Amino acid sequence: MITENLIAGTLSSEGKATMQSVNPLTQNSLPERFAVATQGEIEKACLEANKAHETYKNKSGKEKSVFLRRIAEEIENLGDVLIERAMSETGLPEGRIIGERGRTCNQLRVFADLVEEGSWVNATMDEALPERKPLPRVDIRKMLIPVGPVAVFTASNFPLAFSTAGGDTASALAAGCPVIVKAHPAHLGTNALVANAIVNAIEKCNIPNGVFSSLNGEIETGQQLVKHPLIKAVGFTGSYSGGRALFDLANSRPEPIPVYAEMGSNNPIFILSEKLRNHGLQMVETIANSVNLGAGQFCTNPGILVMEQSETTEMFLENLTKTFEKLPSDTMLSGGIHSKYLQKKSEFSNSNGVSMLFENISDSWKAGPAIAKVSASTFMDNIHLQEEVFGPFTIAVLCRNRKEMLEVANSLNGQLTGTLMGTNKDFEESKDLIEILIEKVGRLICNGVPTGVEVCPAMHHGGPFPSTSNALFTSVGTDAIKRFTRPVAFQNMPNNLLPSELQNDNSLGIWRTVNGELTKS
Repeated sequence: MITENLIAGTLSSEGKATMQSVNPLTQNSLPERFAVATQGEIEKACLEANKAHETYKNKSGKEKSVFLRRIAEEIENLGDVLIERAMSETGLPEGRIIGERGRTCNQLRVFADLVEEGSWVNATMDEALPERKPLPRVDIRKMLIPVGPVAVFTASNFPLAFSTAGGDTASALAAGCPVIVKAHPAHLGTNALVANAIVNAIEKCNIPNGVFSSLNGEIETGQQLVKHPLIKAVGFTGSYSGGRALFDLANSRPEPIPVYAEMGSNNPIFILSEKLRNHGLQMVETIANSVNLGAGQFCTNPGILVMEQSETTEMFLENLTKTFEKLPSDTMLSGGIHSKYLQKKSEFSNSNGVSMLFENISDSWKAGPAIAKVSASTFMDNIHLQEEVFGPFTIAVLCRNRKEMLEVANSLNGQLTGTLMGTNKDFEESKDLIEILIEKVGRLICNGVPTGVEVCPAMHHGGPFPSTSNALFTSVGTDAIKRFTRPVAFQNMPNNLLPSELQNDNSLGIWRTVNGELTKS
């Protein structure tokens, strides 16, 4: 297994510092020692990425498509070696890792299809109108182009799908941008295997070596990468504190750059009255399993349940608590995540007005399910109760009436998702609540749970701050490619000097907007 940094296809270990991954199940360090990138190696990776950008940005959609598909094939060719390593570094079960590998390769192929077809560049043409009165119109044509080298920070909770070849890397490469990955300290071996697969794809597809590099390191490595003047954008999935620190750092540069940070969410579920009365029992297991899925280590974990206080509500919470009691504790991804879960859960349980309904003992890096309740007024008075508890925890917010439920909705910070559990009658009577939630979330769900994010063009996995740093963009689905592009308009440019996407004959056969009309002509 590669234990060095991988810079433009070359192994590099200039420094003496090393890192080791830890098996969460045994809490023992894995034997491999991975070289920590030096400042010189970070500099080299950025220079090679910038050099590669001059060529890679002009690769055709077909060439990039072949490359992305080859990456997927190379990852699949790793076979059980990748699965076993990811399991040993995360404690996640085999089925979860196999499924995540499938999602990772599917994402790559989805972007391959997108760039091969080509219409994603949003080519827009307003042809010259020399006879227009009172002034003629000049010829203006616009499309999206890649921004340049992108730094990608891999996620702790998705060792494949939001990691080395995950959604950020796939969308950046699809856009035509070189990528420098900062490996997650918990997944060093998994990162090394996937990074090598990407390098193999580069060699087989005649792609410039500098299009991909992988660096090992801690916080300082990430900071140096974000501050480097050749980095033009950042993709991040993780905690609010980490994402905000990178965002602030990027904006303090002489040339600020965008940081597309997905920073977590409480994903409130609003359980409406008629639904609660008529279908409360059916919802119990669904909600409990969503809260506790993967030890609650999902950014879409429902951490808040909002409902009106009633006898039916008390019965529902009693049944929900009994279901929590039956659920097992699961090993968390790292000691740091486990410690943070215990800390945040303790802060909540010790907050005035919060009552713990059930709390499983959590030790040996295992997270036990926990559920609490609080009055709506107390919840709104204590902003800290909106902080994410990353783990299998949720808090029921009990409202005196429907008016107070609306007040709770208005008090919420920006969220990745919001969910309404209701009947048709509930929904008809809750249009005001729906309007509030539309302003608060990136994805509004009816009679479902937020865990599980479909990779498709219509998906928006983002939301108002602080769930993400920019609610306009998504980190899942084909629109994720737009994060790593910028529009350029060409005015009165000779036809032969225009990009193929904007030339008169439309040799690529893509959809374009010409004089306000969507056409392939």
